[in-house]
Formats: sequence, C-alpha cells, structure tokens
Amino acid sequence: MAIDKGLDGAVTNKSKVGYVDGDKGRLIYQGYPVETLAENANYEEVAYLLIFGKLPNEAEYAEFDSKLKAQRKMPIEVVKIMDIIYDHKHSHPMSLLRTAVSVLGVLQKNVMDTSRENELRMGMHLIASMPTVIAALHRLRLGLKPVEPDITLSHVENFLYMLHGKKPAALDVKLLEISMILHADHGMNASTLTAMATSASLSDLYSSIVGAIGSLKGPLHGGANEVVLQEFLKIKSIAHVTEYVAGKVAKKEKIMGFGHRIYKTYDPRAAVMKKYASKLKEEVEMFKIAEVLDKEVVAKYGSKGIYPNVDFYSGIIYKHLGFETNFFTTIFAAARISGWLARILEYRAENRIFRPRDVYIGEFNKEFVERKKRV
Repeated sequence: MAIDKGLDGAVTNKSKVGYVDGDKGRLIYQGYPVETLAENANYEEVAYLLIFGKLPNEAEYAEFDSKLKAQRKMPIEVVKIMDIIYDHKHSHPMSLLRTAVSVLGVLQKNVMDTSRENELRMGMHLIASMPTVIAALHRLRLGLKPVEPDITLSHVENFLYMLHGKKPAALDVKLLEISMILHADHGMNASTLTAMATSASLSDLYSSIVGAIGSLKGPLHGGANEVVLQEFLKIKSIAHVTEYVAGKVAKKEKIMGFGHRIYKTYDPRAAVMKKYASKLKEEVEMFKIAEVLDKEVVAKYGSKGIYPNVDFYSGIIYKHLGFETNFFTTIFAAARISGWLARILEYRAENRIFRPRDVYIGEFNKEFVERKKRV
C-alpha cells in the first residue's frame, strides 16, 4: 500500500476560498490574485472576501467594520490571566496567545452552537480581538501597560497603535496591511488542516483555533520567520553570505526561508514582501544581506525548485515595525484567523469528520507475560 507521508497529494475537499498554484507561482483568494489585493484592498475587505466570497460594497463594509470594532476590547478575565502569565520568559508568545484564545472561548456563551450564524459571530470576535491580545502581551513583555483599542482607527492602524501607544505612520500601516493580507490564507496547510479537523468533529470554534495556533507555532510552519531573521543577524554582512551558504551546504543543513512544499518557483508573497522591504532605509544593510543570499541560493538551487518563501523577507518588515522577534508568528496568526474561519465555515456546510488511515507494521498475537516475570 502506498503511503503519502504528510498527506502529500491527498485531496480532502473542494474549496472556493483560495488556490495555490505552485508551478506558476500564483496565490488566489476567491478569484483575485493576492498581489492585486495586497496593493489595493485593506485587511477588513480581504477578511470579508474570504468569508463571504465577494468584496464588500460600502454598506456591507460599514456593517462588517462596525461589528469588528465593537469586539476589540479584551474581557477583564483575559487581562487578569495575562498579568499572571506574561512574565514567564521561557514561554513563547504563541503559547501565551494560545492560552488567551482558550480563555476567550471559556468566556463565550453558546460555544457549542455550530450554526453558521454563531460560528461567524465567534469568528469575528477572534478576528477583532487577536491583535488586542498580541499587542497587550508585547507591551507587557517590555514592561509597558497595554493600550486600549481605538475604534476610530482601521484594523491594522489600531494594531500598531496598541503596540506602540501612538498613531502609526502611513508607510508602517501599509507594510503591516500587506503582510496580513498575504498571510490571510494559503490552502490546506498544517494549521488550516488542524483547524478544520478539530472543527469537523463539531467541536467549538475556539478549540479549533487553539489547535491551529499550536500548529502554526512550529518552525516548519509559521515559526520559520523568526529563525530567518536570526540567521540574517548571524551573517552580519554581505561579505559573509557566500561563506554562510557554503557552510550550510557542507553540513547539509536547511537554509531557512527557502523552499516550499507547494511552490516550485518564486513565492508570489515573497516577491511583494521583497518590494516593500527594499523601501526601508533603516533596514538597508539587512535587506542587502537578504538580497545577496536570495541570489546565491536561487543560482545554486533554483533549478531544483528552491526559491525564497514568504518568511524570507517578512522578518525585515516586522523588525522595522517594532515587533520583538519571538512575536513574529503571532502576526501570522492574527492574519490567518480570517482564512481559518473561512475554510471552517465552508467545510461545515458538507461536514464529514476526518479519518485517514495508517499502515500497521507491528506484531500480532504476542504472548502476555506477568509483570514480575518480565525481563
């Protein structure tokens, strides 16, 4: 029996939410190229698009935006829990976010009502509140008090405002907006599959998202963006790039930020991130390191389908925006929540619990031996 490790090639469902074309380097959200959306839409519009299958008109946008803004504030119970756990330095921010989302679920009423209406209500609560939680945790880690959300600001503007306590520059808003749009959905990846598999058992939405956050945390998934920036810091200058690549090749180690399970050409998200990272004067030296490393690795391995992925340039942008390195993956989660929700809602319409098989390779009919007689 053939085994598809990692479920490679396995098809679980049909979807209109998004499409990843690995051969041509395309990413589509509900029919729109992601580059078009990143340049022209804001995050709220893209979240609406993923969930409802169309871009909102003025009235639809106003209603959606109003509902999100009304749910930004954190319950006092979450604040108390965060006061207890934030200073555990060994705890990764994704673990703290996971706990906060779990508490949000505990406080919700009717979480086991799996109707589309109720799931959508809870999903919008998570879209709205996750930036508030992340910004509060970030400030607490720095010894600062959390900042209350500002409902006069857009979703992304408010995220940066809560992070720094001041209204953000237009360029910074654009940078985070683009990043969150590019990360909003990406097919049946590990965290999306985790969310859908949990939801398919008719568990509550918060449990599904807690599972997805745990999956996204891993360095082979969302956590890669942290590692990439740390590698840039190790390289120090463009003069050391060739030596760095040679060392990785000699040790047969993975060069983080390169390669993708689906893309066999340049990740379209990486191309957009590169364009905007190149505009950052404060990060010019780090961008030069990234650009030279990009060229060297592609020249060496591009023929094998190894190119930069979305994690490669994103860390430079997050560093510029003032996020601590270990918080990078939380931004990914705040963006991906709309994609997780959209796919959960879509799959729920024809729900079937996930039940793949394995191939048993153990023994049969072993003789039981009493404990005192075992060697």
